[in-house]
Amino acid sequence: MQKYVLYLLIFMLSFSFASAQQVLDRIIAIVDKDVILESEVVQFAYLEALNRQIDPAKDPAAFQKLKSESLENLINKKVLLIQAEKDTIEADKRMVDFQLEQQMQNILQQIGGEEKVEEYFGMSITKVRKNYREQIEEEMRIRAVRSSKISDVNITRREIKEFYTSYKDSLPSMKETVEIGHILVTPEPGEVAMSTAREQIEQVQEKINAGEVFEELAKTYSEDPGSASRGGDLGFMARGGFVREFEEVAFSLEPGQVSDIVKTQFGFHIIKLVDRRGEKIHCKHILISPEPSREDEVAAAEKIKQIHKELINGAPFEEMVVKYSQDDVSREEDGFLGRFEMDQLRETAKEFVYALNGVAPGEYSDPVRTQYGFHVLKLLKRDEPRALDLEKDWQRISTVAREQKMQKEFETWLSEIKEKVFIEIKHDINES
Repeated sequence: MQKYVLYLLIFMLSFSFASAQQVLDRIIAIVDKDVILESEVVQFAYLEALNRQIDPAKDPAAFQKLKSESLENLINKKVLLIQAEKDTIEADKRMVDFQLEQQMQNILQQIGGEEKVEEYFGMSITKVRKNYREQIEEEMRIRAVRSSKISDVNITRREIKEFYTSYKDSLPSMKETVEIGHILVTPEPGEVAMSTAREQIEQVQEKINAGEVFEELAKTYSEDPGSASRGGDLGFMARGGFVREFEEVAFSLEPGQVSDIVKTQFGFHIIKLVDRRGEKIHCKHILISPEPSREDEVAAAEKIKQIHKELINGAPFEEMVVKYSQDDVSREEDGFLGRFEMDQLRETAKEFVYALNGVAPGEYSDPVRTQYGFHVLKLLKRDEPRALDLEKDWQRISTVAREQKMQKEFETWLSEIKEKVFIEIKHDINES
C-alpha cells in the first residue's frame, strides 16, 4: 500500500509538471519580487487532494477549494521565507544533508534505483536531489521562523479550563491503549551463513585487487540498501557515526586507500577512504550481510518457546529480559517497549495486536514472529477508550490548548507581516 501511494504521488508530480509546461503557465500572484505560477498551485493542490483522498474528477468543487487553499499556503510560505531572510535564519546544513539522504534512500529503495527515479520524475537524479534539498531547506527555515515567534507562548490554568469547557464535546477521545514489555530473540547467522558471506566478500576483494572499479562493485554486490546505488558512498561522517570496528579501520586509512575485510555486527565490509577533513571522513563501503539459515531460524524459535515456558512457570520477567533479550534499548528498561494506541499497532505491528488478543494485564502472549525476530510480550496495562477528562488527562488537554493558542498567535502575527509585503493576486485560480 505504501509503495502504491508513492507511485501515485510520483505520477501526480509528473502529470502536473508536464501540464505546467504545456498549459498552466500563468502568473497567478506576485509576492514581493517573487511570482507564483498556476502550475505551482495546481501541483500543490493535487498533492493535498492525494493526502485527503479527494478525487478531483469526481469532486471538482472540493478540488477548487483546495486550489484556493493552496494559493494561500504558497503565499504564506513565500512571506515566511522573506521574514527568514530578514531575520537571517538559515537551515542547519547537517540536518538538511541528513534529511535529504533519508528521503533519497527511501525513494531509491521503493522505486528501484536511479534510472527509474529519473524516469518517473522526468529529470536527472542530480536535479531531483537539488529540488528536494531546496524544499527541505525552505521547510526548515519556515519552521525556525514560526518557532521563534511562538516558542515562548504560555498558557494559564484558567485558559486550559476555558478551552476544555468550550471544546470538550469536539476533543478527540482517548483511544484504547496498551503498555507492553517484551523479550526479543533474533535469529543469528550460524557458521554456515557466516562462511558463505565471508566467501562472497573475499570474491569481491579479489575483483578490487584485480583493478575493477570499487564504486561499480558496490552497486553490483553491496547489500547496504542506503548506499549501494551510490557506489557505496556514505558521505562525510564524524567520529561516533559508525560502529566501533568499522570506525577504527576507516579512520586509519589514507585518502584513496582500500581496507582489508572488516567484520561488524552488520556483516563483512570493505572500506574505501575518499577524503578527510579534520575529524570527519568521507568513505565508501561494500557490505555483505550473512543471512540466517533455516536452521538458525528454527533455533531462535525453539529458544523463544523455552523462554515463554519459563515465564509461564514463574520466572521473573525482568531477570529473563536481562538474560535473553536482544533488544538493547528495551533491555535497559526492564523490557519496557512503550505505550501504544491499538490503532497505531494495527498499522505498524499487527502481529502484536493478534498476540495480545485475550491477554490480561500481567500476563504473557504466546511467542510471536515479526520482521525483527521472535517476541514474548508482557501486557503491563490496558486502558479502554473513553472521553478526555480534565483531571485525568490534564497534561494532554493543556498541550492541545497551548497548541491552539500558539496557532492563533502565529496566524495573527502572520497577518501583520503580510500587510508589510507587496502581494498581488493577478488571476482567480479557479477561473480558466
